[in-house]
Amino acid sequence: MLRRREDAAPSNAVTFLVEHLGRVAGTVEVTRMDGSSGELSWVVSPEHRGQGVAGRAVRLMLRYAFDELGLDRVAAYADPNDRASLRIAGRAGLRREGVVRAATEGGESSSELGAARQDRVQLARLATDPEPTSRDGFIGVLNAGLPTKRVIAQGLIRNNAGEILLCELTYKKEWDLPGGVVDPLESPAHAVVREVREELQVEMSPRSLVAVNWLPSWRGWDDAMLCVFDLGIDDQVIARARLEPREIRALHWCTLEDVQRRCAAYVTRMLMRLEPQTEGTAYLEDGYDPSW
Repeated sequence: MLRRREDAAPSNAVTFLVEHLGRVAGTVEVTRMDGSSGELSWVVSPEHRGQGVAGRAVRLMLRYAFDELGLDRVAAYADPNDRASLRIAGRAGLRREGVVRAATEGGESSSELGAARQDRVQLARLATDPEPTSRDGFIGVLNAGLPTKRVIAQGLIRNNAGEILLCELTYKKEWDLPGGVVDPLESPAHAVVREVREELQVEMSPRSLVAVNWLPSWRGWDDAMLCVFDLGIDDQVIARARLEPREIRALHWCTLEDVQRRCAAYVTRMLMRLEPQTEGTAYLEDGYDPSW
C-alpha cells in the first residue's frame, strides 16, 4: 500500500506514496525534527477518501517511524474544524495535546516566509504508547480528546439574621461567594473546603449541595459548572477569618439588596433564586431555572 518516494524529499523527510486499487491515492510523510522526534503529515485525493485509505497509511507510517527510524515521538497538526483528519489521527493512536495558536501551515515546524497562520490542533503518539486497538490505548486517546469543562465550587454561609457572606475581592470589582476553581482530580466538595481554608483560614464542612449552576461563556472565560454548597450558619466567621491578602480584601454580611448592588448579574440571579429554597438541590442555567 505504501511505496517510498525518493524524489524531491528533503534529507530529513521520508515520504511514501499511498496506493489504492492500483492507483496513487496520496502521500504520507514523516519529517525528523531532532534526534528522536518527527512530524507526520498526509494527503489523500478526494476520490479515495472515506474508504479507510488515510487511516491505514497513517498507522503504517507511524509503525515505520518507530521501528525503522527509531523515533520516540511523532506529532501531527490538524485544522480544529477538520473532523476527518482528527478522527484519522485518533484512530491511529495520536492523542490531542492542545491547540497551537496562529501556527504556521503544518504546525510549528514550517518556517517559510509568509506561510499562512491559523490555529492547529497538536496531536502526538509516543513509541511507548499502547496500541490504539487495546483498551488502554483506546481510553488514552479518548480521554485526551474528550471535552473538559471548568468546575467551580463555592460556599453559602449565612448568619442568624439571614444575611449571606460575600468576599470583597482584589482582582475584580464584583463581590462573590467564597470558593474557587476545582483542581484536577479534586472533588468539588473537597475544593470548597480547601478554598475556604486557604483564603479565610477557617475550617468548614459542606452540609449539602444547594445548587448546580451552569455558567455560559463570560468575559473571556469558557463555560463552567458552578457547585454551591451549604456551609451552614456562623455568626462569628468574619471574626475568626484571617484573609489571604492577595485575593480577599474584606468579608461582608449582605442582604439581597446588597447582593444586587455588589455582585455580578449571574450571582444575583442565583442567590435570589436560592433564597426561598429550604431543601434539595437546584439545577440552574446562568442563575435561571432552565426552560426545557
